[in-house]
Amino acid sequence: MYRAVTLYFQRHLIDIDNLEGIEKALPNISIEFKKVEQVFHTFLNGEDVEQEIRQPRVAAIVSEVAAMSNVRRKLVEQQQKMATQKGVVMEGRDIGSVVMPDAELKIFMTADIDIRTKRRQDELLRKTGKLFPLEELKANLLHRDKIDSTRDDSPLTRVADAIEMDTTFLTLEQQIQQIVDLARDKINSSNTINEG
Repeated sequence: MYRAVTLYFQRHLIDIDNLEGIEKALPNISIEFKKVEQVFHTFLNGEDVEQEIRQPRVAAIVSEVAAMSNVRRKLVEQQQKMATQKGVVMEGRDIGSVVMPDAELKIFMTADIDIRTKRRQDELLRKTGKLFPLEELKANLLHRDKIDSTRDDSPLTRVADAIEMDTTFLTLEQQIQQIVDLARDKINSSNTINEG
């Protein structure tokens, strides 16, 4: 969602230091998620922007945009509305701490920075057909981590009731299986409590 907002600002030439321009733009931004060939895509004002929001030019400033309190308020409100439907899976750097502090299951995923960088390179290659330099991608990830961890509004943090999962040596399939197992355990324990 923050990538979509960033893309909107870039397309409309709204500088991230232009607080008045940002405030005026926010009511004009609508973000939805729709299935396209069995995969959810991000739609910005009705347009599928899934490919474009993964571009390095968006990644380069998305953390700065995500640090803006007015942007965060708008998107957190949208995310919380989505969460009222229950059975929702959300991913983000402040989901467990701010957006859904009462979520039944919180998982804080980590991985070695070099592994994360290679995964990002592979993801971008799949989605864009371009091979981006590892050093450029690593610098971007470290930059985002620093901004997201130190911002005043909703910083990236592991909350006490989150389960930490180190994915460094796990395949995607193994990660999914571990998450499904944790979700099943949580559902089963909730059912046992409710029945008791």
